[in-house]
Order: sequence, then structure tokens, then C-alpha cells
Amino acid sequence: MTTVMSVPLVDLRAQYDSLRDQIRAAVLDVFEHMHLNLGPNVRAFEQEFAAYCGAAECVGVGSGTDALHVALRALDVGPGDEVVLPAHTFIATAEAVALCGARPVIVDVEPARRSIDPAEVAEAVTPRTRAVIAVHIHGQLADMDALRRACERAGVPLVEDAAQAQGAGRPDRRAGSLGRIACFSFYYSKNLGAYGEAGAITTNDPHLAERVRQIRDHGSSRRYRHDELGMNARLDELQAAVLRVKLPHLERWNERRRELADRYRALLSGTPLELPAELDRAGHVYHHFAPLAPERDRLLAYLQEHGVGAGIHYPVPVHLQPVFADLGYREGSLPVAERVAAETVSLPLYPELTDEQQEYVAERVRAFYREA
Repeated sequence: MTTVMSVPLVDLRAQYDSLRDQIRAAVLDVFEHMHLNLGPNVRAFEQEFAAYCGAAECVGVGSGTDALHVALRALDVGPGDEVVLPAHTFIATAEAVALCGARPVIVDVEPARRSIDPAEVAEAVTPRTRAVIAVHIHGQLADMDALRRACERAGVPLVEDAAQAQGAGRPDRRAGSLGRIACFSFYYSKNLGAYGEAGAITTNDPHLAERVRQIRDHGSSRRYRHDELGMNARLDELQAAVLRVKLPHLERWNERRRELADRYRALLSGTPLELPAELDRAGHVYHHFAPLAPERDRLLAYLQEHGVGAGIHYPVPVHLQPVFADLGYREGSLPVAERVAAETVSLPLYPELTDEQQEYVAERVRAFYREA
């Protein structure tokens, strides 16, 4: 009889334990000084993260959704406009467009990358298109060269949704510096995660960065002067302090994720799984390891029954979400994204995952298909 091992999808405690003293010291220092609103940790993190991404500017915001919403506002996206985005992404990508009063134009994804298909973008652009959003899904860079060409031909800005891709790319060409403006989430399960909600916007355009700063702080350019309708989207000083402790470890953590992805490929070779493509090793940081799985729902139930915290990112593509029913998309309209949604399964992958835990996960997958 096989002993059941508990392997969570993400183990936040394991990472915290490795940084406990530094995290506590950073948080206590914030309380000692009580500068809680856009204080020294926010300013320092903005500089450090901009440098890490190879971007000229970084503006901390309250969440990844805030980042997308504020970035689109800064690009003057509004009612009557269209924004092109992929069907395979978290709802926030399209949600931010709708919150600006614009129409999400949802297109299919490439089969290998599972990110937005540049050919679909070229077909979807109209005179009303105000921006294109490239989502670096699961931690792998979208085809930014092809997307830049498509956007340049159309004369529209390319926005990076890099919520899952902190560190993807090479030091001189990382996520966050590849489009007109980029949006990050530091939700606690991300490769670089806060202990709550946090986000950031990066850009090489100082004028655009200044507009972002104004929008995130109630449209204010200076205290009690409000030049436009803004919002409260400021990065919290406590979260910035946590992120500053974690940022120096991000490269090591991402390299461990790549090692674990390599091990999964070896351990799962010969199974019916369609394993994720790695089109550029430096361009993938494996926020998720998400193969396509025949009999996905049965496999998921089997893994969970045997202690494996597998999950699905994401079971319903954006164009089939009830909230966007009025856009007129129907089942079958975006077949690649729909297949991915029906078959994808996320296996546990985080830097602290042990070889023994990973071997157990792989053996449970193999056992399922043997028994099936």
C-alpha cells in the first residue's frame, strides 16, 4: 500500500521559514518609523525593481489588477475603445479593460506558448484599438518580437501583463522592459510574492510613469490638488518592505524552478501528458508547470485524493466567462484556448519543493495512467 504524502500546490510556509528573521526585521522597522504611506521602502523597492527589470521607471501599486487598470488609464483607454487580449489568462486582464469602459477583444493563443497569437492580433486590430495586452502566461514570455511588429504596424502600444513572469528573460531584456508599459502582480503565490496584495508598473517612458503616479494617488500631482479622476492604488509600505527582502533571492528561486521543470520532464517522460514547451530557457520562470492531460478532471481528483495539491490555471477561458456573455463569443470560437482550459493541470512547483516530493507527484501521475 502506497503511503500518502502531502504535497501542496504552493508552500508559503517553507519560503517564509527560510527568510523569517529578515522578514520580521523589515516589518518591525516599518512599525518603528511609522511612515506607512508611500514611504522609504516603496521608493527603494521601485528603484530596485526597475533596475532588476532593466526598465527606467517603476511605480508600486496595490495589486496586479490595479497595475493593469492604472496602466490602461495612463494610456487613455476609455469608453468606445478596444483592447486586444488573449482568452487564456486570469480574468483580471479583461476585467481591467472593462473597468476603463473599453471593450475587451479576446483572441486565441498559440498552441506552444499558450500566450496571445500574433497572427490573431493582426486580424483583430481595428481603428478603435487602443492597446494590445501580451500575457506572459505560466511564466513564459509571449512572442514579443512578433507582437511588437504587429503593434508598430497598427500604431498601438503593447502592454505586458507580467503578473506571472517576474524575472523571465535575460538581464538586458527581461519582462517589464519589453513593451510600452508592463504590469506585475506580487500576490503571495507569485515567484516574487508579498504577504498580501501588491503590484507594480514599469516603463521606459518617464512621462507615462508620472501619469501612472498621479492616477494611483487619487489623480493628485501634489497634496490636495487633484488634476484628474484617479484612484487609491498605492503600494503598501509593509508589502514593499517584504518585497525588498525577497527580491535578491528571485534569481536563485527562478533557477530552482527551471531545474524542477527539467526534472518533471524526465520523470513524466512516456506518460500521456503533453508537457509544457520551453521555447527559450531564460524566457521561462515556471510560475506554473501546467501540462495538458487526457482525462484531466479524473487525474486531478486522483492526485488530490493522494495528497497532491494539483490545480487548474484556468478552467474557463475569458471569452466564455458569464460576465462577458454580452461580447457575443460562443463555445468553439477560440479552439486552442478552449482545449487548454479543458485539459490543463498545474502540478506542484515552487523553489522549496524537495526531490522526494516531486518524485511522489510524478509517480502518482504515472500510477493514474497505469490504472486508467
